[in-house]
Amino acid sequence: MSTVAVPATSPAPQTDGYRLNLKSDNVSGAHPNVIAALAQAAQGTDNPYGDDAQTSALTATLRDLFEAPDALVVAMATGTGANALALASIAPPYGTIYCHHKAHIAVDECGAPEFFTGGAKLSLITGEHAKIDPVAFSTAITGKGIVHKVQPAALNLTQATEAGTVYTMEEVKTLTEIAHSHGLPTHMDGARFANAIARLGCSPADITWRAGIDVLSFGATKNGCLAAEALIFFKPALAEATGFRRKRAGHLVSKGRVISAQLNAYLADGLWLRMATHANRMAQKLSAGLGALAGVQIHHPVDANVIFASVPVPILDGLAADGFGFYRWADTEIRLVTSFDTPESGVDGFLASAARQAN
Repeated sequence: MSTVAVPATSPAPQTDGYRLNLKSDNVSGAHPNVIAALAQAAQGTDNPYGDDAQTSALTATLRDLFEAPDALVVAMATGTGANALALASIAPPYGTIYCHHKAHIAVDECGAPEFFTGGAKLSLITGEHAKIDPVAFSTAITGKGIVHKVQPAALNLTQATEAGTVYTMEEVKTLTEIAHSHGLPTHMDGARFANAIARLGCSPADITWRAGIDVLSFGATKNGCLAAEALIFFKPALAEATGFRRKRAGHLVSKGRVISAQLNAYLADGLWLRMATHANRMAQKLSAGLGALAGVQIHHPVDANVIFASVPVPILDGLAADGFGFYRWADTEIRLVTSFDTPESGVDGFLASAARQAN
C-alpha cells in the first residue's frame, strides 16, 4: 500500500477577539493561495468551457495524484452539482441508488440526485456512525429484472461521513465488492475527502479506485476553496453522457479556468492536506476538551473535522451568550465543525467558556 505523506501543519490565522463559528466548514472563506491563483487566472485570455491551460493542468495533476492516467476529470462549482451529475451518469431514471440514511444526497440536497437522474430512487441503508452496514446493504439489493420494481443501479458512500467518521480501506472494499457483484457502479461523495485522507494517511488511489470506487466527487470548497469541486471518473466509459448532462443542467461554466485555478492552488505543494490536517487536529482538541466536561457525551468517533455531542443546556446557553456559533440538532445535541482556518486560540476560548458554564 502506498501512502501520502501529510505535510507539517502550518498555523491557522489568528484574529484578536475571535469567537469561533463552528456551524460548518462552509463558514470559512478561502486560503490566500487560492485567492491569489484565482486573481492570476483572471488575467489575460484563454479558451472557454474547460479547453484552457488551468483545466489541462488540473487533469494532469489529479491523474498523477490518484495514479490513474486514464481518469476523466470534470471541474464543477458545487458539491451538490458534482454528486447529482455523477449519479445521473451511472444510474438510470428507473434505478435506485443505495446510500446511508444520513448521507448528504439523502438529507441535504433537496432531491437533486432524483432530479438530475430523471427520477431514480434513493434506497436508504442503516449502519452505525453514518457508515453503511454491509449486511443491510446486501439484503436491500432486490428486484433485479422485475419490471414492477426499481432496478438496483448504484452505490453511494460519503467519505468522510456526515457523522465525521471515516471509512477504512477494508470497509470500502467490502461494500464495493458487494455492489460490483451485483453489477452496480460505485460513487464516493468526497466533500471532506481531504479530511479522510489526512486521517487515514493512505494514498488517494488506495481509498478510491483500488478499493473499488468508480467515480469520486473530489471536494475542495469546504477545505479552503471558494467554489471548486472535481468529478473524477476512474472508469471513463461511465462518463459517456456526462458532458451533455452537465451542459443541460446549467453546470458547464464558460470560464472554467476560474474553477480549475482554485483546485490547482489547492493541490500545489500539499496545501490541501495541510489544511485538512489542521482542521482534524482542531476537532480532536475540541472533542477531547469538551468530552472531559461533566454531562457531555460525544456521539461518534471523531475521525475528521465534525463532532456531534450532547451538552447540558447551561453550557450551550453560555457558549451562545459568549458569541460562539454552532448548530443545535435538538435541545442538547449539537454539531461542531472545524475548518482549515480555525484558530487554536479560538478552540481554547471555546473550551474555556464551556468549562466556566460547567462549574
